[in-house]
Amino acid sequence: MSLTQRLGKITVFGRALNKDVGSMEDRPEQLQAMRQQEFDFWQDHSLHYLEMAFRTDRREIIERPDGYGKRTGECGDTVEMFLMFKGDRIASVSFDTNGCMSTNACANTVAELAEGKSLEKAWGIRPENVIDYLETLPTENTHCAELAVGAFYLALANYKDLQRNPYKKYGSNHR
Repeated sequence: MSLTQRLGKITVFGRALNKDVGSMEDRPEQLQAMRQQEFDFWQDHSLHYLEMAFRTDRREIIERPDGYGKRTGECGDTVEMFLMFKGDRIASVSFDTNGCMSTNACANTVAELAEGKSLEKAWGIRPENVIDYLETLPTENTHCAELAVGAFYLALANYKDLQRNPYKKYGSNHR
């Protein structure tokens, strides 16, 4: 029994309606229209989102990265970021995650946006940049962009710390 059936009558603009609304199965044309408006994963996501969600070449654990960051979100997803520098530029970014498809897409996007940037420019990458790049990241998954960027910031900070104290890179395991 639907909520409207349980309530019995509905008030619209102060006027009571005694009409039984019934279920959507009783109204096939409205049900069909709703089904046509449903989200089609492959058709309704941007190419950027699909590429970043399914791309796997950056999913790699680096044993002695130049920078390492790990962050776990409230949702339980974890992202680890591994940075390799060449000179003053980020040569490569890899990551590992146990998260959902959107977390994977966001981590890949951070890597895409960061590679080739200087340390100073890399600090300018924001969750909004990730969301804009993906175009169709579901609003309920924007925390995935925050999670990926947060792990990236921790990796940048770790790189900076290792530059000041290079003995730390070889004296401890990042994991």
